[in-house]
Amino acid sequence: MWCDNCLLLLPLRAGAMAWGVIIFIYSIVGGIFLMKYGQYFFFLYPEWYIYGGIGMAVGAVAALNVVALSTRSYIWIRVCKFVWTFIIVISAVRAILMIVELQRGQANIIWECNNGGQVWSANAQYAASTSFPVGFCTAGFSSIYTAFVISLLVDLLFQMYMFFMTWRYQRRLERYELVKNSCERRKGTKRG
Repeated sequence: MWCDNCLLLLPLRAGAMAWGVIIFIYSIVGGIFLMKYGQYFFFLYPEWYIYGGIGMAVGAVAALNVVALSTRSYIWIRVCKFVWTFIIVISAVRAILMIVELQRGQANIIWECNNGGQVWSANAQYAASTSFPVGFCTAGFSSIYTAFVISLLVDLLFQMYMFFMTWRYQRRLERYELVKNSCERRKGTKRG
């Protein structure tokens, strides 16, 4: 029999809701960041919008999961569990692509910093702001690259743990229904 509280860092339902809120907040903030400043890091036109859109989708699924947990809806918990599998795969592919594209664009990012934060010429028409944020240039490419890699890996781990908690909660709801039905059957046989 599976242990109800094994591998749980927080209480199941409330902890999963808190975890979902954390994922929602950082995914939305990350998506907005990529849509606003992505053209300074990625150099093929719609690339940063796609990465930002995936971040927004992760935030939307996390919000849906929080609502499903708060209403104790078995159907929506199953929907969330199903959707998380696709979101995790898409996020893993996104993480690989982002890491590869950051490495490929290293020279362009260094050029942007060396030229006063000016956006790379191929992306100038898509720039949301006139110059690269100064804080990124002072940190250097290796720091930016390390921060992106670590944050993408942490994001994947958070999503996998959210999937695990959603799965555990679904199993708990199923077991509750089994126990409830067996108790009702016992009461019915005692009366008869």
